[in-house]
Amino acid sequence: MKKKYDLHAPYQPDSFKFKNKKTVEEIIARYPKGCQQSAVMPLLDLVQREVAVDGAKLSPPVGGWVPRAAMDHIAEVLEMPPMKVYEVASFYSMYNMEPVGKYLLQVCTTTPCWLCGSNGVMKAIQDTIGLSHNYETTRDGYFTLLEVECLGACANAPMVQINDDFYEDLSYDRMVEIIKALQKDEIPPKGPQNGRLNAMAANGPTSLEEQAKKAGIEAA
Repeated sequence: MKKKYDLHAPYQPDSFKFKNKKTVEEIIARYPKGCQQSAVMPLLDLVQREVAVDGAKLSPPVGGWVPRAAMDHIAEVLEMPPMKVYEVASFYSMYNMEPVGKYLLQVCTTTPCWLCGSNGVMKAIQDTIGLSHNYETTRDGYFTLLEVECLGACANAPMVQINDDFYEDLSYDRMVEIIKALQKDEIPPKGPQNGRLNAMAANGPTSLEEQAKKAGIEAA
């Protein structure tokens, strides 16, 4: 469930304009004439990314989110009621409706991840940066914690999504290492963290073994 938000909060900017107008035009052009309102979702995503770029330069830093002024601007660009934009932005969990940390830690705790140790991942986050509640943000503005439902990487459980990247096959120790790297703005390699290739079985290929051998694919 998304956190309640305040469209009139003090942190809401007075105005917003897209920096990359060419990208805006390209997005709108993807849709048939008269159907430009279909561009609302990718434009909301573009807002969030542009805000993240500017937010990274602040002290403390701020991650990507969607201000009310930006939604109003999208409504103007797409010639649609602002309320329609608010409805879309508030419905989908991928849009942050208030400022978040530079690194948004989305921890999956659905059954497969829970069975494989997501409790350890949550504990690593709490022990390292003190976060334990949804939408809690560190004082330095670097991290916001969000417990989420299935992110579709069950074969690589437990996993965490950090901004756009998946970190899979995690352990307590590896999660601590990832956080400490991000504290120094060092981005760890994404994907499986135990050395295996994608979602391949831990003991190596179990099908198409001859083709895997020719391709040099082996167990971790």
